Amino acid sequence: MSWTPHATVATIIEENGRFLMVEEYSDGTRVFNQPAGHVEQGETFEAAAIRETLEETGRHISLTGLLGLYTIKGKTNDVTYHRLCYIAEIVSHDAAYVLDSDIISTHWFSRDELLAQKESLRSEMVLACIDDYLDNRRFPLNFVRQL
Repeated sequence: MSWTPHATVATIIEENGRFLMVEEYSDGTRVFNQPAGHVEQGETFEAAAIRETLEETGRHISLTGLLGLYTIKGKTNDVTYHRLCYIAEIVSHDAAYVLDSDIISTHWFSRDELLAQKESLRSEMVLACIDDYLDNRRFPLNFVRQL
């Protein structure tokens, strides 16, 4: 029997108490998530986080830290996801960038605004990552070694 976890990344981008979120389709349902996605073959976690954030938000970012490693089993597909969540700052915004086809739009939400629409969050990881960020959980970027 072969089992393969899905390696994913996400970014927490906060400005003035609000978090950059994407509104996207997941299994035909509109949900909110951090900019996030799968790591591609041969790609580092950091490169994946930078790429996914650009593709989903049109923002060029600089990673400033690692928030943590999160594991969750999909509710509908029996897949285990391992997510490295990074903290990032926006370097620039390309408003003309064509976002991934599953992305509806981007939004800035406070934690309370996200909590008020908890049923619309892609997974429990969304609030878990924000809560860890607000609790000042931080690891240096070199915590993950690329060999």
